[in-house]
Amino acid sequence: MKVSPFLVHVTNLLQNKFGESCIITEIHPEFGGSINESFRLVTTNGTFFLKRNIATAFPDMFDREAQGLKLLSDSTTFKVPTVLFTGSHSGYSYLMLEYVQKENPNQVFWKNFGKSLAEMHKQSHFQFGLDHSNFIGSLVQSNLRTNTWADFFVNERIVPLVSIAHEKGKIDLDTVKQFEKLCFKIPELFPVENPSLLHGDLWSGNYFSTNASAPCVFDPAVYYGHREMDIAMMHLFGGFHVDTYKTYEEIYPLQPEWKKRIDLCNIYPLLVHTILFGGTYIKQVKSILNNFK
Repeated sequence: MKVSPFLVHVTNLLQNKFGESCIITEIHPEFGGSINESFRLVTTNGTFFLKRNIATAFPDMFDREAQGLKLLSDSTTFKVPTVLFTGSHSGYSYLMLEYVQKENPNQVFWKNFGKSLAEMHKQSHFQFGLDHSNFIGSLVQSNLRTNTWADFFVNERIVPLVSIAHEKGKIDLDTVKQFEKLCFKIPELFPVENPSLLHGDLWSGNYFSTNASAPCVFDPAVYYGHREMDIAMMHLFGGFHVDTYKTYEEIYPLQPEWKKRIDLCNIYPLLVHTILFGGTYIKQVKSILNNFK
């Protein structure tokens, strides 16, 4: 990152918080997903993680992410990076977090992950949804509250994305009609459960182990929903040890036949990927629809 008005602004923020002796000594590009630029800032007062994007590209994205991180931090035993600043300057919006050192996961880590996940899912609300929208990837994720999971899953997850996918030419009218038929069946396909606090985007790229074998989670798309949504996404791309699920089940057993609903839950993230990336994801979506005819 070259010396620029934006970097001067970031330096001023750090100095206002830690004192004028706080100086940025190193800046290293980091992988932060496919949407944002990310940097590791080494300073005389510690190391920080900075994400930024064009301010007009995704308005409020970092503010919503900060809200999600705070909710997880306040409500779970997961390690969650502390939010330092959000804002915009010089045409960029940004999010500044503490930098958490990554370590290779061990067996203790996987058990800790299962325990923290079960405890998070026990955090509940009287309705499904959230008091604000947020993002999943670069898509706005509506979270209007409903009294039943079936209503929420259909109206806040499936219907909006099917509409977007059809408008963008990602799915044809026959697939839209298949989704309409599926939506009528949703109330009978899911077991009734209380709303659970969900990470919402729990794949292997959104967690790592710390040096204390504590699971650290980030990049959330939080809401209160059916806990099988998190469990299913964990299976979508893999990356979680069997001890995670074993420990989870010991603390908060899943409903019978939950494995049969993995694909049903994952039709939502697969729709997200269909809209954002196209490719073979639509084939997976169609395969799931055919399985639930």
